[in-house]
Amino acid sequence: MIARQVRPWRSFVALGDSFTEGLVDDIGPDDRYVGWADRVAVVLAQRVPDFSYANLAIRGRLTQQVIDEQVPLALTMRPDLVSFAAGVNDALRRNYNLHRTATAVENGVRALRFGGSDVLLYAFGDPGRRSMLVGRIRGRLRDYNSAMRAIAQQYDCYLVNFWGVAAFDQDEFWDADRLHLSPAGHQLATQCALQALGVGDASWRTPAPISPPPPFKRATGHAQWFQGHLTPWVARRLRGESSGDGIVAKRPNLVRLDPPG
Repeated sequence: MIARQVRPWRSFVALGDSFTEGLVDDIGPDDRYVGWADRVAVVLAQRVPDFSYANLAIRGRLTQQVIDEQVPLALTMRPDLVSFAAGVNDALRRNYNLHRTATAVENGVRALRFGGSDVLLYAFGDPGRRSMLVGRIRGRLRDYNSAMRAIAQQYDCYLVNFWGVAAFDQDEFWDADRLHLSPAGHQLATQCALQALGVGDASWRTPAPISPPPPFKRATGHAQWFQGHLTPWVARRLRGESSGDGIVAKRPNLVRLDPPG
């Protein structure tokens, strides 16, 4: 069954790709993006003494890379709670294989659960709600999310389920690249995670009224996105490069996190 019990977690390790690294949130005191995971850690740190936190997520990582590179590190830290959010980068690839990707996640989750950690998983939102182009992978993410729900039930994991939720439909929650959350989006994602962990409520699921932008502004935005974001992304794919090349984890060690104030 999907876990819902609130626990006094004293340590938290976040795993994944750019979503968990924090792109494109506000810049923190360490000159790195903050992100929803950092924000969740701050809230959890307010509930118990001597709370510690690490964030091993790196932008551009595929699921198998997260399993191979980040899960072993998390196992050595033996945290009370681990978040695992990956799979969208896989779904964007031409050679995407659902069975291979879901199996990798299950192997990682099994290892983490057997290591004594609670696990928070993600079922991502429907990209077809906001973009016809990215919406072409809608079927892939729908099936991937079904696998995530099944894994969560099998291994008693916590689950954030974005699918079918209109809360993220507004442009203000997204960066100009239409793939990463804005600071407001990371604030909303924080509420989602906290509710899944039993620490917050479900008020985030009720979106504010949406005012669509004027047609000319939307057309200009499409052109700017195509030139400034889609074209460079395609070029990196053709060169076999990743946005995460040369990037290291922003919080590689499990370190005590003191709540603000």
